Amino acid sequence: MTVTAAPRSDTDDLIHDPEGGVARLREIMRRLRDKDTGCPWDIVQTFETIAPYTIEEAYEVADAIHRGEMAELEGELGDLLLQVVYHAQMAEEDGAFTFDDVTRAISDKMVRRHPHVFGDESRDKTPEKQTRDWEEIKAAERRARGEVRESALDGVASALPGLTRAVKLQNRAARVGFDWPHRHDVLEKLVEETHELTAEIEAGDLDAIEDEFGDLLFVMANLARHLRVDPEAALRRTNAKFERRFRAIEERLARMGRTPVESDLEEMDALWDAVKHEEKTAAKG
Repeated sequence: MTVTAAPRSDTDDLIHDPEGGVARLREIMRRLRDKDTGCPWDIVQTFETIAPYTIEEAYEVADAIHRGEMAELEGELGDLLLQVVYHAQMAEEDGAFTFDDVTRAISDKMVRRHPHVFGDESRDKTPEKQTRDWEEIKAAERRARGEVRESALDGVASALPGLTRAVKLQNRAARVGFDWPHRHDVLEKLVEETHELTAEIEAGDLDAIEDEFGDLLFVMANLARHLRVDPEAALRRTNAKFERRFRAIEERLARMGRTPVESDLEEMDALWDAVKHEEKTAAKG
């Protein structure tokens, strides 16, 4: 592949042009990475050092969406876009590919995988059917490239959050028939794994405890899949609920002139129950 570098600006006109769009952002990144005149921090970054920021920015986008904060979402999407530009700039410096190659590749993929929109296929299909068709097209693309997958689980990114990756692995296995047919089977497995964890806790083997705890989480992810619940979203929801209620406890204690450290579990538990009751009453209207 021949990599053609993006045109470079010899002046600061584009840098300071508020209407410069993506070209302005790309020029800013090029200037930040310039080995002679750029930012010392940006110059030494690599794909590996930037990757954690990329993941973090994606989560901040999801958080802004979850909270319905459109003003924040605008900024977070910009931060995420910067990550794409950053990686593309480093790739261009290495002669691997450019930002234009990235946009061309994803555009070609979207057209290729939506023949019912950009081709002659019928649009008369359900979202579920489109998901199956998408996977079939992906498989055909891999065959055309000569890629051979030795396992149905190949291609599930190892860097995904644990619960998300568990669901994806289980979905892949389910496609070839390795799945419980009913959710009550998963519930029975959940009870079994709970007993096994309890036994290891009583035995006091920390390595075995971690192993069984992982098994329990894996079954919980499977149950979420059978219930059509996103386990990450469910946990984020519970995290938010815990934070909201604990902050309410802190506020009530503050009105009494005290902090949680100056309280005790019995009092804080009673305050928790009061906050929980008020939330449920308010939800019922």
